[in-house]
Amino acid sequence: MKTTADNAPKKKGGPELTRLCVCILLGTLFALLQVATAIGQTEPDQAFGFEDRPLQEPLDHPEWFKHSFLDLGEDLEEALAADKRGIIVYFGQRRCAYCKLLMEVNFGQHDTVTYTRRNFDIIPIDIWGVDEVTDINGVTLTERDFSLREKTNFTPSMIFYDKTGSEALRLRGYYPPYKFRAALEFVADGHFRNESFPDFLQRGSGALAFEPGELNDEFFFSPPPYALNRTQFPADRPLAVFFEQGDCHACNVLHSQPLGESAIRDLLQQFENVQLDIYADTPVITPDGEMTSARKWARKLGLFYTPSILFFDRHGKEIIRVDSVVQFYRLRNVLLYVAGGGYQYQPNYQLWRLDSGF
Repeated sequence: MKTTADNAPKKKGGPELTRLCVCILLGTLFALLQVATAIGQTEPDQAFGFEDRPLQEPLDHPEWFKHSFLDLGEDLEEALAADKRGIIVYFGQRRCAYCKLLMEVNFGQHDTVTYTRRNFDIIPIDIWGVDEVTDINGVTLTERDFSLREKTNFTPSMIFYDKTGSEALRLRGYYPPYKFRAALEFVADGHFRNESFPDFLQRGSGALAFEPGELNDEFFFSPPPYALNRTQFPADRPLAVFFEQGDCHACNVLHSQPLGESAIRDLLQQFENVQLDIYADTPVITPDGEMTSARKWARKLGLFYTPSILFFDRHGKEIIRVDSVVQFYRLRNVLLYVAGGGYQYQPNYQLWRLDSGF
């Protein structure tokens, strides 16, 4: 005679579904462990301390980048036919020191190249090029106009498109190897469907959390309280907000190298400068008048890299942000752009650079 349990309806999937769920969970945990492990590694010195003036010799991208007819819809179809997860549109310049760093440091790692080629096709765009590009929506324009439309202020910039042709992630500027590898995995493994990139990174680094260290202080940083509201009355000077954290090698490099240069320090005296710990609950009134904390504001801004420097005008509107690796030449130009009011007549930073001879 069958028992009640014997007569109970069987759950669909049974052991097979359980095994599938376990495999998915283990796969996610493994990806996060890779991110956490990478975050704990020491980056190559050249990923931070380098000369960032325009290169003397023009740069060529790797041969394994796709030789494309610059029809991104066709490029995506071909990538999917090859069982890849999508495409990456790379925006670069022939004499860009940061682009060279990407090629030599990040793509100098065999496992990163293998992982990238397995999951994506990379389509190179010259931000000053005149060849025609058909974007993912079928709109045709020149490489230059495409780059300007996408506001690729800092090269290398990358836009990741998923299998549906939707933008999954955008990187502005150069990021060190561990952050770049995390970006590849964030898109390739589909994490972008369920969470933001900052949340993904924070989950991956949670296992390696340490007691917060002290931030690097500078004489030009304003002390608290941080009442940055500029909506009631215009400020006398533009605002620079430095989001940093303790025990941050890139932050240490920023302070010891570009911020140590007299030309940079002189320019920063034309700004109101504020330093915030990206993970602290420090009270802040933002430039647009919101009462919040440094942590919540950074999350709302979508920041995932330290140090990040955000620039606001006298009325509290964001002008530009530098949220990737930066050295003297790039930082000096951004400071000149903001302090000199270049943004008021030329909202596109790259066109301002071209007009100004930088």
